[in-house]
Amino acid sequence: MSTDTERVEEGTETSSSVLETFRDWYHLPLIGVVMLFMFWVRTQAYDRFVTDDGAPALAGVDSWYHWRTIRWTSENYPNTMPYEVWTGFPEGNYVGQFGTLFDQLIVTVAMIVGLGDPSPETLYTVALLMIPAMAALVAIPVFYAGRRLGGTLGGIVSVIILALAKGQFLSRSTVGQLDHHVGEVLFMAIAVVAMMVALSVAEREQPIYELVVDRDWDALRTSTIYSVLAGLALTLYIWVWPSAVLLVGIFGVFFAVQLCLDYARGISPDHVAFVGAVSLGVTAVLTLLLMEQPGSTSPTSLGLLQPIAAFLVAVGCIFMAWFARQWNGRDLDRRYYPVAIGGLIAAALLAMWLLLPSLFDSIVGNATQRMLPIGETATDLTIAEAQPPEDFFESVFNEFGSAFYTMLAGIAFLAIRPLFGRKFRAEHTLVIVWSLFLISMAATQVRFSYYLVLAIAVVNAAFVAEFVRLFNLDLTASLESIRRIETYQVIVLFLVVILLFAPLLPPIAAGGTTSWDQAERTGPSSDAMLWEGSNQWLANNTPEPGNWGEHENADQLEYFGTYQPPADSNYNYPEGAYGVMSWWDYGHLITTQAERIPHANPFQQNARSASAFLTAESEERGELVLDTIAAGENPADKSTEELESLSEDATQEEMRYVMIDYAMAGGKFSPITAWSGPNYAHYVTPQDHEAGEPLNIDDYQNSSGSLPYHDTMLAQLYLDDADGLEQYRLVHENGEAGTATIVTYAQLYNPNAIQGEAAQQLQELGYEAGDIIYYQNGEFAAPGEGRPSISTRQLGFQQIQRIQQNPTQQILSGQRATALKTFERVEGATLTGTVDDEAGVLGNDTAATVEVELETNAGRTFNYTQEAELGDDGGFEVTVPYATTDELGVDDGYTNSAVEATGEYNVTVGEPGETGYEAGTEVPETAVVQGDTITVDGFEQTELEDPNEGDGNGTGGNETDTGSDGGNETGGNETNDSTSDTGSDGAQAEDN
Repeated sequence: MSTDTERVEEGTETSSSVLETFRDWYHLPLIGVVMLFMFWVRTQAYDRFVTDDGAPALAGVDSWYHWRTIRWTSENYPNTMPYEVWTGFPEGNYVGQFGTLFDQLIVTVAMIVGLGDPSPETLYTVALLMIPAMAALVAIPVFYAGRRLGGTLGGIVSVIILALAKGQFLSRSTVGQLDHHVGEVLFMAIAVVAMMVALSVAEREQPIYELVVDRDWDALRTSTIYSVLAGLALTLYIWVWPSAVLLVGIFGVFFAVQLCLDYARGISPDHVAFVGAVSLGVTAVLTLLLMEQPGSTSPTSLGLLQPIAAFLVAVGCIFMAWFARQWNGRDLDRRYYPVAIGGLIAAALLAMWLLLPSLFDSIVGNATQRMLPIGETATDLTIAEAQPPEDFFESVFNEFGSAFYTMLAGIAFLAIRPLFGRKFRAEHTLVIVWSLFLISMAATQVRFSYYLVLAIAVVNAAFVAEFVRLFNLDLTASLESIRRIETYQVIVLFLVVILLFAPLLPPIAAGGTTSWDQAERTGPSSDAMLWEGSNQWLANNTPEPGNWGEHENADQLEYFGTYQPPADSNYNYPEGAYGVMSWWDYGHLITTQAERIPHANPFQQNARSASAFLTAESEERGELVLDTIAAGENPADKSTEELESLSEDATQEEMRYVMIDYAMAGGKFSPITAWSGPNYAHYVTPQDHEAGEPLNIDDYQNSSGSLPYHDTMLAQLYLDDADGLEQYRLVHENGEAGTATIVTYAQLYNPNAIQGEAAQQLQELGYEAGDIIYYQNGEFAAPGEGRPSISTRQLGFQQIQRIQQNPTQQILSGQRATALKTFERVEGATLTGTVDDEAGVLGNDTAATVEVELETNAGRTFNYTQEAELGDDGGFEVTVPYATTDELGVDDGYTNSAVEATGEYNVTVGEPGETGYEAGTEVPETAVVQGDTITVDGFEQTELEDPNEGDGNGTGGNETDTGSDGGNETGGNETNDSTSDTGSDGAQAEDN
């Protein structure tokens, strides 16, 4: 009996020991499993990013530029790129958000794997896998932050939510997304956890001013160490992403709130102020050492803004602690202390606005554009990732399910702790303030949901902890406590689990997809794949920058070279350098795939001047825009007279190539117009339309293509193959990716199709059947008072058919063209000649017409035509950009054009179909690139051919597709206002 008893007791002790061990360490293998799951989810599509030829295949345009900075860093290790001359022509650019600690960490790992000399293949493999690896590492700080709020169980819940979350954090951390966003999330999480720990240590150790004065370092050591580490963590975050200065602002708000709370509650503010002064002081010093642009206050640069902001917060903490002592000394009511602090902060901002306006604009602008859902500009809203979500609550539910709402409950639970006599720590205030800002940021820009996932994961630990406490569900205390769990407790636990995780798991996952479903669907950027062929052609068939014409200065522009920022705003490019004009979305692709220098780029640098060129409504104005750019001036919003004056000072090298794809001519044209004006409505309103009068469908059908859109440089180049232009010629087209259909369509008012409240509103506003519906700020406007809800988009044939069958929509015009075209800007050859009309067959106002047939690399033929009036003496003069011979190439410093003439120019004088004169002439390439003059002679009297008879080739080489069929399907007009592929940003757009 006694033996049995001893065995039972021994077994009990063993079970207790095992349970205690499990309770102390069970979270480690769980975290490991979650991290492996996160890594696996994000690497499912790895094979799609590994090509047979070893060429990079990345998920966003920003990823391509990171690939450039990573390769640059590997060539110049451990340095990162200080200044970039391979973008932003003719200025160059400081690329502060790239070439940071993020790239350095990737290259460091590659250096270790490659034993100090990683091959490009090794570097690429490491770069691909580091993104999912960083995402998995986020689980570690998230767990420890969650555990601080909700114990070990709460920390486990946090990492599970993190692992199952879909949306922005997942899409920006899958393989192929070579962007710094995942690094931002990782280092923000580390910085917040470090600050939480430092605050808790300070509340325990209670550092005060007297200890500092007495230099009692033994009493201050622990608080100082943890505060320094918090400052270091914040610095690392800023080093990864300079705009992380926003966390300095969040910390500043927290310290202001917490110091007021402490003083009002009768607690010395010295403890928390000590953490703020030391941590932000360390950040100020370290960011000062990292400074790369001393004169800049831009949030995207490592300049003055980061150390100044950190210094102001540190000084603010010291001042508030000192001010509290002064308040005590005067025996003032503590309740008014926060009011006084608020007034002083307002006064300080006013003084900054008056004395340091640039710093004030940087701080306030950064806050309104990134942190508060107010103050978005029209150009900001053309960037896909910078747009606010259309429906914020629907968006967060699709990404996080019910966890977003339980997070709100968790914030409330943290805030009301003092009401139940429970200890309220400074880190609770920090988490509340931080979470509220992350919610605001996610409502401001859709991309910032990748930050919001941190708050949702961490704060849900507090939510779970409150339920565990409320229902006495201590599952790790002892085996006996688990046996005593009641049925209702099991039910409550089950409901909490369902509430948190069911919307993220099959079969009822929000949006119908799970995290692994979403991650598996990722693939290389379609833009990058489309542009790669044209960019490779550009790399192989155009001279290297610096070698244009007779110059040989390419060695001054080494692709992986080191360049110092210029003393003024523009880099002094060597003679023979040149730029490539395109929309900013594609700048990084031109830099990395073609190794050529774009004018505009996803930093939104030169977006206004690129817009001014693409929307210029004549070749003359387009040329003035480019000359003004060469003069170092911004041509946007300038009159023709102003451009003429500015262009006289052109000293820089010029733009030599223009690249336009189907999206620029279609869905991206509206955002393009937003940067330089006039607005989009101008370009899609018939030129003869009277302002203030309602638009009717007949206005479009009778306009005969007179929309100003067709006069823009973009349309004349892309849709018309530069037909009729003097200094632009098509040199390559990408026909392998299929064709795009450019369709202009309008939403019409049809009383039979539009029902309900919308129909009633339209009737009250005075709309009649067939009117084009106007919108103003998303609402119906009276006819003539808003902008027409017309969109130029790229559509497939099935989409066209759906529109044709829709009684509320009408196709107005459409043209098909190859997906991407590259044009060259040349001097043009001048053809002159004199016709001796002895026979008197020519009438008044006779024109001389020159025409040549050309064939592209895709096998398409088209005609280039140019006309000039005949002078009184029978003479004419006309400039043409195409050559009929191809004797120059890259070795000569010129372009090896992929578009060639099938014969000589045919020059005719007279009316088609009547008697006139005709001659042929060759135009050598040297004449085109040098602007030589060629005399045309040998005119013979002949019967001129009428191109409208028979099955002639036409002059544009493009097919027009129009239609106006009706039908029964109802629908609304959709406007594509985004320009960035967010996968990249998105855009992916760059997060400026």
